[in-house]
Amino acid sequence: MSKDESRSPQQITVPQWPAIGLANDHAGFLLKDFVCKVLKQHCDEVIDVGAMSDSPVDFPDVTRRAISLIKEDKVKRVILVCGTGAGACIAANKIPGIRAAVCHDTFVARQAVEHDDINVLCIGAWIIGPQVARDVIETFLASEFSTQEQFRRRVEKLRDLEHDAAKALIEGRRFP
Repeated sequence: MSKDESRSPQQITVPQWPAIGLANDHAGFLLKDFVCKVLKQHCDEVIDVGAMSDSPVDFPDVTRRAISLIKEDKVKRVILVCGTGAGACIAANKIPGIRAAVCHDTFVARQAVEHDDINVLCIGAWIIGPQVARDVIETFLASEFSTQEQFRRRVEKLRDLEHDAAKALIEGRRFP
């Protein structure tokens, strides 16, 4: 690991974002207020489309609402909070143009943006506590997609996979 790859979250500068999307299911409700407070420090508007209580909801429904914020160009990035982050991540990645990752540490959060151009951060309220959540969120917001050709090429291949899978579905073919 290079010295640059081991940056401390305290050494990053988080830009001010116009708006950031936030959604949670019932399992993420306990961490929601904290995440919202962190986001308010780094954006002009938090668009919260998540559950308003810990009453059970289905994460695909919550995820759909959050992802629509990106698809409607209201936000560039979304934070999804559920129990583990996994269910919301799976749901988000079903939608073309969305690149979501579960990140429970700052290294993965930064790498996922810089190398994979993720636009959705998924965190698990059962997995990480408030301080780690803050560090991961701020790292996600501070990171930018790399201009290096190999990363741009790989993300373009992800778009090709989405396109090919959609085409096969429309044509009634199996993919791959």
